[in-house]
Amino acid sequence: MDDLKLIRNFSIVAHIDHGKSTLADRILERTGAVSKREMREQFLDDMELEREMGITIKANRATVFHTCRGTRYMLNLLDTPGHVDFHYEVSRALAACEGVLVLVDATQGVEAQTVANAYLAMEADLAIILVINKIDLPGARPEDVALEAEQILGLDAASAIFVSAKTGQGVAELLDAVVERIPPPKGDPHGPLRTLIYDAKADPHRGVICHARVFDGSFKRGEKIDLMAVGRTYHVTEVGKYTPKPTIVPALSTGEVGYFVAGIKTIADVSIGDTVTHTDRPADTPLPGYQPPQQMVFCDFYPAIGTTTEQLREAMEKLWLTDSSFTYTTASSDALGIGFRCGFLGLLHMRIIQERLERENDISVVQTAPTVEYEIVLTDGTVKRIESPAELPDMTQVAEVREPIVRAQLIIPADSIGTIMQLSLERRGEHKRTEYLSPTRVLMTFHYPLCEILYDFYDKLKSATKGYGTADYEIIEYRAGDLVKLDVLVNSMPVDALSVIVHRDKAQTRGRRLITRLKKEIGRQMFEVPLQAAIGAKIVARETIKAFRKDVTAKCYGGDITRKRKLLEKQKAGKQRMKTVGNVEIPQAAFMSILDPED
Repeated sequence: MDDLKLIRNFSIVAHIDHGKSTLADRILERTGAVSKREMREQFLDDMELEREMGITIKANRATVFHTCRGTRYMLNLLDTPGHVDFHYEVSRALAACEGVLVLVDATQGVEAQTVANAYLAMEADLAIILVINKIDLPGARPEDVALEAEQILGLDAASAIFVSAKTGQGVAELLDAVVERIPPPKGDPHGPLRTLIYDAKADPHRGVICHARVFDGSFKRGEKIDLMAVGRTYHVTEVGKYTPKPTIVPALSTGEVGYFVAGIKTIADVSIGDTVTHTDRPADTPLPGYQPPQQMVFCDFYPAIGTTTEQLREAMEKLWLTDSSFTYTTASSDALGIGFRCGFLGLLHMRIIQERLERENDISVVQTAPTVEYEIVLTDGTVKRIESPAELPDMTQVAEVREPIVRAQLIIPADSIGTIMQLSLERRGEHKRTEYLSPTRVLMTFHYPLCEILYDFYDKLKSATKGYGTADYEIIEYRAGDLVKLDVLVNSMPVDALSVIVHRDKAQTRGRRLITRLKKEIGRQMFEVPLQAAIGAKIVARETIKAFRKDVTAKCYGGDITRKRKLLEKQKAGKQRMKTVGNVEIPQAAFMSILDPED
């Protein structure tokens, strides 16, 4: 589109389950981009797992047209995820926009992730429209929620737009507001090309499809382009828009959002946040781009019975082509063989990657317990980071172990303050401040060690607040703590995949719980199997799995007692010999049993 004044680029941000994808559906319907016959729920969520779990995992985009006061406008919509794990996807989408719709549930009010995403938009200096959704529900209190948003976020309650994404009420007024209140894009249509790659996905037939926003200039099929960060040149073979189906267009101009294909073979050849420019008329400076995503959770994937390492490697490579926000490197374990050490944005991201690995490639994997990244200061002053307890050097060489600390913001009912303070005390949390958002809701800020809130903190928070509590967090620093490596020995052999780094005060309790669980998960063998938890050479807990025992004296009725003793001694010696050479098979459930630090 030649006239920049007729383009609007905007994103929808909100807390998880506040209705972003449903509102996107109504916008597609209202603008005629999708017919009633083609329409389905969560239209933009095209991944099977997204539809099954009812959440958005990848940011999606659509170009629609809306007529306001007799003028036809092009609206480029980006629907973003709401879960804290996919915060990175949101930041990328906002870089391609001039404005955002901050969506708030009229029954739930402002939640933690709403606050985090609204601040992201403010930092990017974007125009913000406050939208109160779900006004059709019986418990809706739209005016109160608008005032709450004004108090917490500083957004004008009087200018809030009330909609029902389910029924479509208020969507027409919202589209008019997008046109009137979000500024058109800026840029030089005749200047050197500067295009931002804000996402990419691999196609087995066409190579990499790059999702892009044009800031200056324009480009079309057949032109030669340079990717400035990677320093490679390509020929554009296709340009198009998502309307919401991929539609080929003659060119992408300044201010527009679309995609291009240029014979890029693998996603490793593309840097997300890279600037595209013409080879024969290059731009002087690239666009700012993005910080690379920060992996926060690490675990190992090993092939299960019936799956080979090669199959798992192929599955990893294939999945990485569609989601480059996780990392993987080769790892090995005496108990589990050769596998991969993977880094994820969070626990939900980890679960989704495992689900996709197994589902899309028809394989089975054994997953170890997730851990976080630690900073190790050695006695010679060297600082290094480790992602697994197995990488921890001998403690005689370690001066201190630093753990990641997060700043967490919890929005909870006022009557849950005492319970949350108790929960935070158990998780080594430091209370920083409490702000009353209303007489019934408070915003509490804590500093927690990341490892303490990794497993079940969100579930405990929900239980403590009767389902009304929400949380958002970010890593702020690495801090020294009294941390030790807790080893697990099965049949006197350490299993590095079961090792964990814990605070010394909790080591004995955690070790006892851990091996009690393992005892339930590991089946009985033909020989006695000791399970031990140890810190260095010190055993802090022990359980024993009793052996199967055949009644070898069944046929000895009557006669000399020494005959029975002789048979029992022979059986005992046989089991002792078996124990020396026997292997204990550890099931997947045993590795997962250490996920939950509580019974």
